[in-house]
Amino acid sequence: MGRKLVIKSKVLKSKSCAFMKDIKKVFRKIESKLRGSSWFQDDWEIYNRGNYMQLYKVDWYNQNQGGVHFETYIETSQVKQKAFPICLHAENDCPSQVEFVQRFLEIEGRQIDKWKGYQRIGKGYSVCEKIIPLNFKNLEQRLLEEFNRLRRLELSIKCVLEAISNGK
Repeated sequence: MGRKLVIKSKVLKSKSCAFMKDIKKVFRKIESKLRGSSWFQDDWEIYNRGNYMQLYKVDWYNQNQGGVHFETYIETSQVKQKAFPICLHAENDCPSQVEFVQRFLEIEGRQIDKWKGYQRIGKGYSVCEKIIPLNFKNLEQRLLEEFNRLRRLELSIKCVLEAISNGK
């Protein structure tokens, strides 16, 4: 009995490692496609740690991955839950973080509410998120679509950050 558990555990770990390698490959493809998009200019940045990705603009205070950014990740707990998030965060490096989140949601909250599966959070650094079921069928395309949807918020993010920086 004990030997079967050990073998089964090794098989599960092996499958999990292979799955995580596949996720890293998917994230590399997504990064490549984002960089090749017509809207992706020099002022956009991508932080890709294999199974964790942020997309942001250079003026979003995210130089240390702690400002405003769109984020997704698929780590062990997401694999177990068979679901993962894609979200907009405004973390500690965002100037006047609480005010930013509040003002941003005043402008874009209704639009976010119209997007299927998205919910406003508005607490801490979480602005909004969508939980996506985890399967490999069209995973790459689904994530590209969601990043493209979120990037439509770019102008409002910029306006709120500028207003806060200018004391308005």
